[in-house]
Amino acid sequence: MKLPNISTLNINIKNEDLHNMQILHLSDLHINTKTSNKDIELLVNNCNNTKYDILVITGDIIDCKVKKIEEKLKILNKLKKVYYISGNHDLFYGIKDLEKILDNFNFIDNKTLFIKYNNKNIALAGLSDRFSKFFKIKREEIKVFKFLNENKNSILLAHQPKDYNFAVNTNTNLFLCGHTHGGQIFPFHYLVRLVQPFLAGLFYRKNSAIYVNKGLGTWGIDFRFKANSEITLLKLLYK
Repeated sequence: MKLPNISTLNINIKNEDLHNMQILHLSDLHINTKTSNKDIELLVNNCNNTKYDILVITGDIIDCKVKKIEEKLKILNKLKKVYYISGNHDLFYGIKDLEKILDNFNFIDNKTLFIKYNNKNIALAGLSDRFSKFFKIKREEIKVFKFLNENKNSILLAHQPKDYNFAVNTNTNLFLCGHTHGGQIFPFHYLVRLVQPFLAGLFYRKNSAIYVNKGLGTWGIDFRFKANSEITLLKLLYK
């Protein structure tokens, strides 16, 4: 895991309740036995030294069985105000074990809730990964869709960009995801675009802002080319 500096990005939002809200967005850490404790501690310290309202992690924290990296994962419990949804790797390697270790996280797979910001109730929903069905986990799509449609100041978290339709077809103001690694190694960017609607970065569709995080870790080969890792502080601005 090569840690980049935290970058800042302004996102235009069509809801004044979210104005000036700051969201620290992480994704795809892919922690495994080769990940050093030092890197994880540095990540935690960098995040905790950043001013934000909530921290979101859009899937794939782990890339091996939890029991092999318990001590590494426990370091993440020092992070604050974390809302997390699963990725396909988390499901494969053991989402239940991960939930036991990360007891300071808010796991929001298939959950809907409200968070306070400037004395306003902000609607937050999370969808489990699209691979959930292979692990006998039902995605509560109808519940999440209804919740997002009933609340005009809502934020949706999901692992894959493919779930953007749940945002643009409801009242969702912001959809955050990861999974793509930004292609990780050029020219594989083109292959990713064949199966995902967005590769990386910021997009606007209807009333929704969509942000696809390139992630921190790597998959398969510990190498990136023309797809730098990222930690991004998203500043929401009412326009």
